[in-house]
Amino acid sequence: MSTNKIIAKIPDEIIANKIISLRNKKVMIDSDLAKLYGVSTKRLNEQVKRNLKRFPDDFMFRITKDELDKIILNFDHLKT
Repeated sequence: MSTNKIIAKIPDEIIANKIISLRNKKVMIDSDLAKLYGVSTKRLNEQVKRNLKRFPDDFMFRITKDELDKIILNFDHLKT
């Protein structure tokens, strides 16, 4: 039995606009990544935690309160 998957191409500029520089690394906030995949942020984080062996050690990290405050100044859509 084959499964038909619909693959949508996301324009490069949409992805590029979600990438930010933090700790001298190019990163994407989990909520933005979840939206690109069409899942909730909670679900994305659950799946990453369940499958940690599939990801490199530096795949994710927690940001500090100060980092969050600076990011929110530049990206209004991240306000909580």
